[in-house]
Amino acid sequence: MARRRIIAGNWKMNKTPSEAVALVAELKDLVKNDDVDVVYCVPAIDIVPVAEAVKGTNVHVGAENFYIVDNGAFTGEISAPMLKDAGVEYVIIGHSERRDIFGENDILINQKVKKAFASGLTPILCCGESLALRKADTYKEWIERQITWDLDGVTADQVKKLVIAYEPIWAIGTGETATADQAEEVCGLIRKLIAKLYDQATADEVRIQYGGSMNAGNAAELLSKENIDGGLIGGASLKPDFGKIVNA
Repeated sequence: MARRRIIAGNWKMNKTPSEAVALVAELKDLVKNDDVDVVYCVPAIDIVPVAEAVKGTNVHVGAENFYIVDNGAFTGEISAPMLKDAGVEYVIIGHSERRDIFGENDILINQKVKKAFASGLTPILCCGESLALRKADTYKEWIERQITWDLDGVTADQVKKLVIAYEPIWAIGTGETATADQAEEVCGLIRKLIAKLYDQATADEVRIQYGGSMNAGNAAELLSKENIDGGLIGGASLKPDFGKIVNA
């Protein structure tokens, strides 16, 4: 089946509010494509100005993180109702940097996936392996375990709306990129796992992105693969080249 392509920019910890508004203006005409869902996942402090800046365009706003409680004594955190009220539609969950640097485990990530759906946010759920796991040839089992844990108790109807981002950790911000065939292998593996955990109809609908140094030069080849429905773009999302990826 034809799945709608989704290209999301993960800005990470970049751009002050004023710089964010300037970038939105710079990219506005470059990312026009009514056949693609374009998402800017921006730092929390940039959400309100970016949501205002993208009004009237084809761009959706995403967050990079949130916490599983609506309010309370959680200093430094931001909640799903806060994101919704600010105009956020998508939220990245389980990025390797959150897992590795901030110690988020699959139990918390599973709670975040459920909370996002309960709050009307669409999760972009990240999974992926380290270079050591890739070299040990245990990456398939690792990714299957991540997805199985992260989707525990999540319904088929929810999974159909989910976005899964395969991001080999060894290819994030390194300039290294999985070959199109390597990326397709794992994205296909994820789709087969969804069919096993749920059913084929659910697997056919879930959108799977590749995230790992996708850029203007390699986007077209990666996006031509049957099981790659988009990209989660890091550094290249902060440049005019992001428009070339959207339109690849």
